[in-house]
Amino acid sequence: MGTKGTAGAGRSAGDGSGHGISRRGLLIGAAVTAVGTAALARQKLEHAWWRLPGVEKARKPGELDYAGAEWIAASPANWRRADRPADYDIDRIVVHVTQGSYRGAVRVFQDPGHAAAAHYVVRKDGHVAQMIRELDVAFHAGNRSYNERSVGIEHEGFVDRPQDFTAAMYASSARLTATICARYGIAVDREHIIGHVEVPGTDHTDPGPHWDWDRYLKLVRAAASGPSPSPRTGRA
Repeated sequence: MGTKGTAGAGRSAGDGSGHGISRRGLLIGAAVTAVGTAALARQKLEHAWWRLPGVEKARKPGELDYAGAEWIAASPANWRRADRPADYDIDRIVVHVTQGSYRGAVRVFQDPGHAAAAHYVVRKDGHVAQMIRELDVAFHAGNRSYNERSVGIEHEGFVDRPQDFTAAMYASSARLTATICARYGIAVDREHIIGHVEVPGTDHTDPGPHWDWDRYLKLVRAAASGPSPSPRTGRA
């Protein structure tokens, strides 16, 4: 039997045993949870405000993410507006081969009926075209999750013709990839720089058996450790 003034008599009604959770603790915990939830909701709103009806996120026509590229816009039907990496982390680069010419790839990526396009196209002579902003989701991988998390780079040529993969193409693409890796903190390895064939659920085989991964990654690492990669001109 306890009496008034004994140890623990100062606890409020409903406090229960010394091992229980007080009402005050519950209220504080609920308040902290509410604040955390509100902060998360506000953060999401800050990232997605431009998705609201009647609101358009500001873009600058022709703006590049890679200063060494030429801007050639893909059809809006072949990509989806986003605000990466705010809304989707970018942690992969997907290497593609066009199975055709540079000009043919550019043409189909501008075709709204094609339903696919990559962020970049690299020509045999090393010329780079940017067709979609990196902050947007390109329909290039055949897998929604991989589209949302990756940057796609097409290379002119055919998978069964090793001669199509020129020294100029390898070097130019490696500089581009090094820049993207630096921008988003992507590791330069085969887990994070992959071929289209490695995307789950894909039926594509590119870049094929003649793509020299050892050579390519060596060039990417050299570009990454050399002078600072070409910066982008800015974000929209």
